[in-house]
Amino acid sequence: MFQENLISLRKLNGLSQEELAEKVGISRQTLSKYETGEAVPDIQKCKKLANIFQVSLDDLVNYEKDENEFGVGVPPKGKHIFGMVKVGDKGQIVIPAKARKIFRIEPGDNLIVLGDEAQGIAILKEKDFMGMVHKIRTGQ
Repeated sequence: MFQENLISLRKLNGLSQEELAEKVGISRQTLSKYETGEAVPDIQKCKKLANIFQVSLDDLVNYEKDENEFGVGVPPKGKHIFGMVKVGDKGQIVIPAKARKIFRIEPGDNLIVLGDEAQGIAILKEKDFMGMVHKIRTGQ
């Protein structure tokens, strides 16, 4: 998985092997060995690669693309694609289980739906939204 993720992230970021090797402080040949699986970087080099690509170290090393994903590789830190949901007759959607788990959404929670015609829809837990409003009002 590491090799595929490294190649995917390098290409996604428009970097040549030589450019990425320079950022990491290794030779192009060493980077090539990482990509072919002939060598594995030490933890410090892995951390540096994860920081360059702004992904978690765990995702850099272990990320496996889910069959429900849309051809997107390793996501940036804190970003997720949970798959598609279908809107019901009354506008209802089912929030995927993985999203509910990550964001700790429980039955009975109140959610706020925000919209921006240029950027789309966002769903936040009521308490998180109210916390942001409080910070804005108090200037914290």
